[in-house]
Amino acid sequence: MLHPALVLMGRYFSLSCQASKAIIMTPSNRAKDQGRESKEMPRAHAKNLRVVVVTCPSLALARKIARAVVQKRLAACVNLVRSPVESFYTWEGKLETAREQLLLIKTTAARLPQLEREVKRLHSYDVPEFVAWPITEGSADYLSWLSRTVANPTR
Repeated sequence: MLHPALVLMGRYFSLSCQASKAIIMTPSNRAKDQGRESKEMPRAHAKNLRVVVVTCPSLALARKIARAVVQKRLAACVNLVRSPVESFYTWEGKLETAREQLLLIKTTAARLPQLEREVKRLHSYDVPEFVAWPITEGSADYLSWLSRTVANPTR
């Protein structure tokens, strides 16, 4: 009887109950094992790149902010999550809930102050969500494009 294999996602660990050893299958040795060379994309470490999270009460406002910040080159790209998120928060001492549209805005650390001013200018909330997370690593081509796009504003 065959025993089921245990597969742990992430680094492609594979262990069979009948095997005498565990084999760690990384993308590069998996490709070689399958008779072809790995074609991994070059990776790059990022400094000074950010993903900014902004929530909006309507799809129309989310689109307005997304277009404005990309047109002004305050962001290289904005993803608008089309399925509303349900937010829970305390406002003026009271528990509130809201269905909101989520924006994921890619920019540089240098452009954060200008981006925040533009989001606040356009947003309907008194205190809009504006949270920036560092990008630590990613596709070398994408990160280069992101940096170039935001660094060279056109008017």
